[in-house]
Amino acid sequence: MRIALLGAGTVGGGVIEIVDSRAPSLEVARILTLPGTYDDPRVTYDFADIVSDDSIECVVEAMGGLEPAHTFIMESLAAGKHVVTANKAVVAAFLPEFCAQAEESGVGFFIEATSGGGIPWIASIEKARRIDRIDRISGILNGTSNYIVDRMAKDGAEFTDVLAQAQALGYAEADPSADIDGIDVANKCIISSTVAFGTLCRRDIPVHGIRNLTKADLDTFAGLGYAVRLMARAARDDDGYAACVEPVLLPLASVEGNVPDNFNIATLVGTTVGPLKFYGQGAGALPTGNAMVQDLVDCAGGERPVYPTGETLSWKPGLLRADYVFRTAAALPADTPGTAVEVAPGYVSVGGLSATEAAALADALLAEDPATLMAAVADVD
Repeated sequence: MRIALLGAGTVGGGVIEIVDSRAPSLEVARILTLPGTYDDPRVTYDFADIVSDDSIECVVEAMGGLEPAHTFIMESLAAGKHVVTANKAVVAAFLPEFCAQAEESGVGFFIEATSGGGIPWIASIEKARRIDRIDRISGILNGTSNYIVDRMAKDGAEFTDVLAQAQALGYAEADPSADIDGIDVANKCIISSTVAFGTLCRRDIPVHGIRNLTKADLDTFAGLGYAVRLMARAARDDDGYAACVEPVLLPLASVEGNVPDNFNIATLVGTTVGPLKFYGQGAGALPTGNAMVQDLVDCAGGERPVYPTGETLSWKPGLLRADYVFRTAAALPADTPGTAVEVAPGYVSVGGLSATEAAALADALLAEDPATLMAAVADVD
């Protein structure tokens, strides 16, 4: 199968390496890049060279961002070409549009590499759903944020110092907002919840990141018996679902609380199979490239995934409830739901909040104290 690659950066380079060395049934025929960024005879600077080439059966989108990725994916599908993508932002934003065009054109749209890097997460969710209803999913789905928290805890370093290390190692972008503010995890949570629960997940789920995390926070939480990780959480019942992204306090001996460096872990809970955990590299050229090539092999073998595109469940924020710890210099509003208890100097626990209520409370406290930190004391399967 002849393929064209959009983007030859970290992930695109991984795809090229794996296809050229380990996938003889596949051929990278064209590579779309910016001028002067990649030296290869297969390079073109004009997308029209790809979309008009009838010999190219599949387009592999590894550009990232919303545009021009969205336009290129739609034009590729409309031209009767399969599409494989690792772009979680564009999939979270436009999944129904992509699926509709793929169905109309009679081609496949593949999204395994959007969530979990080299972990076969989306495929495992789909396999589990053949028999079970999946009631809960959770996971550490961003290697950059996990690296930062893990190194802070192990090295006794401050957030800004470890962030600089992550940027030097290539784990974090020059603008790390998507990683440390939970935006990247939110896109993965939306995609994962959509596939797991069989309903199109809303895009405005509660999201809070780790930007305000300090070494003193980690020391305080460790004294209370907890590690901290940025996690996606989602749950469903018979007629509703909820999803969120937030820092979570985990028992020090838990599996999730000990995930090191830039690794990911993802968990699903099915009706008969119970909890299943998937662990591995969550990012990088070869792990993510591997996931994309797996999709390419499936595509060449005739598989055509079908993803949910309609809202079959209602938004039900009460399905995700926990005690929340807030570190803040601001006073709790008088109408704060739940019972507030000081668990350490400057740290207040508020019991029984939904993730939506906790996020709203955190936003109110941040308006008064921009250094406020929130973390859920959540049960993890």
